Amino acid sequence: MTEQKQNQLVIDDTVYETKLTRKFRLRKVYEAPNPKHLNAFIPGIIRDILVKPGQSVREGERLLTLEAMKMKNIVTSSIDGKVKEIKVSAGEMVTKNQLIIVFE
Repeated sequence: MTEQKQNQLVIDDTVYETKLTRKFRLRKVYEAPNPKHLNAFIPGIIRDILVKPGQSVREGERLLTLEAMKMKNIVTSSIDGKVKEIKVSAGEMVTKNQLIIVFE
C-alpha cells in the first residue's frame, strides 16, 4: 500500500491536515459555462431553426425547436446578442451538452 502525503485544506481560515482520496485528486476540474455558447440540454432531434447567422436576438427570443421523447421543446436565448454561428442543421440528432449555437 502506498503512503499518502498529508495535504492542507483551508476552510473559513482554519487549516486542516488531511489525506486526499485518489478519486478527489483525479476529479475533473470545474469549468464555468460559456454564456456565449448554447448547448443542448437533452439529446434529441433539431426540428426547426428560427434564426440565422448574423441575426440579433433578445433574451427570451425563440431560437430553435428540439424534439426529445416526442415532445417539442422551444429553446430560447438566455442573453441579448448576435448569432455568430449555428453548429447544427434541421433534422440533425444532437447529444446532451453538444454545442448548438455560438453568440458574438
